[in-house]
Order: sequence, then structure tokens, then C-alpha cells
Amino acid sequence: MKNGELVIDADGHILEPPDLWERYLEPQYRDRAIRLKRDDEGWEYLEIDRKPSRYCARGALTRLGSMGRQIEQMKERRELWKAGKIDRPFIALSPDEGYTKDLAFGAMDPNERVQRLDQEGLSKAVIYPTIGIMWEPECPDVELTYAYCRAYNRWIADFCRDSGGRLVPIAHISLADPKMAAAELERAVKDGCKGAFCIPFTLTRKPHGHPDHDPIFAACQDLDIPLGFHPNGTEPSDLTLHQRYDGMKGPARVWYSDMFVGAGTQMPFATLFVYGVFDRFPKLRVVVLESGAGWIGWWLDRADNLYKGTILGGALPLREPPSYYFARQCYISADPDEQRLALIADSVGADKFFWASDFPHSDHPGNYMEELEELVQKMSPQAARGILGENVARVYRLN
Repeated sequence: MKNGELVIDADGHILEPPDLWERYLEPQYRDRAIRLKRDDEGWEYLEIDRKPSRYCARGALTRLGSMGRQIEQMKERRELWKAGKIDRPFIALSPDEGYTKDLAFGAMDPNERVQRLDQEGLSKAVIYPTIGIMWEPECPDVELTYAYCRAYNRWIADFCRDSGGRLVPIAHISLADPKMAAAELERAVKDGCKGAFCIPFTLTRKPHGHPDHDPIFAACQDLDIPLGFHPNGTEPSDLTLHQRYDGMKGPARVWYSDMFVGAGTQMPFATLFVYGVFDRFPKLRVVVLESGAGWIGWWLDRADNLYKGTILGGALPLREPPSYYFARQCYISADPDEQRLALIADSVGADKFFWASDFPHSDHPGNYMEELEELVQKMSPQAARGILGENVARVYRLN
């Protein structure tokens, strides 16, 4: 990027230290802390409320922190597999590997992360968790859920506090109890958090846009912070989109699920229109994260056409077509390898898009700065400035 250009990563991640919840939980909950442990075969696993995780498969945490790692080895294995010399291209993990064994520079240490921003020419990074996007489906205890959220939110505020505003903390909230969520939002924002995120499904099975969640929308509006929908690392089998077929297992199933991760956030986003949230909260800002952005063009066309041109449109309690509210209150983050985004950015609204690295997670390649440079070269100057950093700075009120 050019010197002096405002470039902000809208969705970077951090690998939380394994003892975060033991250190930051209130004393009465510490014996029920989230922990990393190893089983009898030496495999690392996630423990939630004294129980092994059902959905975070062994090795999953190791793989999450491996952006760019073993890419060349994978390419070599693919060629060997094509030649019939090995039985599969995938690189298997082993029990001696672990969540913290092969950390990327800047993945867990705040000072390293700021140095990484300097190396990459980034002004700031908006920070989301790793373990923190995995535990919630396995914690039906509402009181403990909010204890976990408070612990993470206190920690991420501390993690970012001495970065001079370059690391931007985002609070994790649960929709399990909207009043508790609103109270935690107020506390977290006072502590320095610049926004909030929730996962794309609810254990209560209430749609995200349901009026019962109005205390959360009201709090975000009153506190002047955006609410993000971020994909979850694990999903219960009765709530996930990815359980329609039998037989897909292991790495291939992970690839399949990752291909359709965007559908998981499109659904809660759509419920905001079903329940007329944007009419009730005209200053609420909503961000769709880590789900790609190219789909938003056809999605808005489809939503508007159903609203304007079919009898189904009368079912929506909206004063205006969906695209009106998107233009007024909604934003979406794109992967920098979405080269076709340049074709739709100006037509949808150049001020609606962010870019995001997903660093250091393994389902994105490590050459995101090269891809970002290639993307913005295809865009109008206004759209390029917006997606590089101006849009996210405006939405999150970053100085």
C-alpha cells in the first residue's frame, strides 16, 4: 500500500492464550473455565464447563492458527497424489502438534501484532477471537455464557489497550438473554470496545430480528456502535446448515462447510428485514462478516423484487424496499481474493464494503496484502479508498 494510505483490516483474529478464562473469569466461575487439555492419546481438545467439546474436533484448534503454514508442502503433496505416490493430498496433523506450538508472528502477542501491522502497511486491525467463536453452542447455561463473554471482553480490551488505537477490540455478546447482553455492551464499550458481534444462530431458536432482541439493538444504537454477525467455528448438528448429507467426513467435510459459510450469516441478516428491525432502529449499524461479499448484489436484487413485485412482499413489515435499509445502515466485509467485487462495488454502494484478512486462520491464504493490492487496482479511486479503510473507520468511529 502507498505511504499515508488508510488501510484497516476489518476482521483480523487473535489466538487467545489458553488460560484466558481461568485468569479473567470471576472467581465463582473459574472451576468451570474454558481450557485446553490433552486426551489419553495426546490429542489436544477444548474443555467447556468441565466437559470435552462435542463439536470442536481434535486438532481443530491447531489448524485454526496456521494461515499460510505448510502451503508449499500441500502443493507438493498434491502433485505426489496426482502421480499416485501418496494416498491423499491433505496434510494430517499429529498429537504432538498444538494450538500454541507453531504460532504465526503477531497471532497471540499484541506488540508483535502492531509490528506486523507496520510490516504490512496497515493502519489498524479490528480484532475478533478464535476460541471465542467456538464455545457458545456448547454452553446452555445462560449465566455461565455471560461470564465467558465478560471474561473475553475484559481480556480483549486489555490486549488492545496499549496499541495506541491500532488494535480495535470488539465485544462478544450472546443473544441468550438480551437484557444481560445490553448491560454487558454498556460495560464493554466503557472499557474501550468499539463494536459487538454475535454468532449466526441462537440456542433459543428465536430469529435474530425477533423483537425480544430489541434491548440489544437499542443498546447498539444508543452506544453508537455497530453489531456484527460473525460465523461460528462450531455449530450444533440440529442448528447447522451443513448436515444435509451423510458420508462426508474429515478435511473434505471441512472444505464443504467452509464453501457455504456465508449462508449462515445471510440467514440472521435476512431476519432483520422479516421483523422490520431497521424501521424500529433507524440508527442501528449492522455488519456482515467473513461470509464473502459478492453475493450481496443478487441478494438485494432478489429481496427488492420480492418486496416490490410479488404478493410475498406484503408479508414484510417494511416501509421501504430492503436495498433502502442496506444503503442506510448495513455493511459487509469482503475477502481480498474476491476479484469480481470490483464489478459490483460502485453499483451496490462503494461505502458499504470493508476488506478483511482473517489472519491467522487457516481457511484463508497468507498473501492477503498482494490480493488486496490487485483488488483495489480494479476499482474506482473512491471505492478503493473506501474498502481499504475509510469505510470501516467511519462505521466503527475510529480516529
